[in-house]
Amino acid sequence: MSLHKKICPVPFDQQPLNEYKALRKSPLFASSATELSRFISRLSIVFSSVILLCLAINSMSLSTTKISLSTVGYDILCSLLSIELLLIRLYLGWSYVLKRLFSASIFYEESGWYDGQLWIKTVDILTQDRLVGLYQVQPLVIRIRRLLVIISCASIFLMLSLLLL
Repeated sequence: MSLHKKICPVPFDQQPLNEYKALRKSPLFASSATELSRFISRLSIVFSSVILLCLAINSMSLSTTKISLSTVGYDILCSLLSIELLLIRLYLGWSYVLKRLFSASIFYEESGWYDGQLWIKTVDILTQDRLVGLYQVQPLVIRIRRLLVIISCASIFLMLSLLLL
């Protein structure tokens, strides 16, 4: 149960700090919270795996003499788009938790969609949540957003170059 049960009527799983802790424990989101070099190496593993999968599919469906530079380019584009989807998922998850941490009021549901409530955070809880959001979550959101912009620009550049081939 929650430490703030008398103060906070929000169910344990819907409290922003507990949502943050749960997100941090999940394997996908925990990897994005590691140091930047480790996170990029994990993204590189995903990128390489998708390229190998695409190349394997192409080699089975086409003869190896028909695999051209544009085919490899499309495989790389597919890998970049998969990284973009992964980064979008990470961005949406972390930004949702950040919004809930920064918010002074919390919308929650006790048992279903029809009985939503609004709770105003106390000053202590609001301060704690905003500090966690500011120093723990916001740097992750900024990092993911920057990586997403870089990968998107690379995808657009590759798409345009493939159209010109």
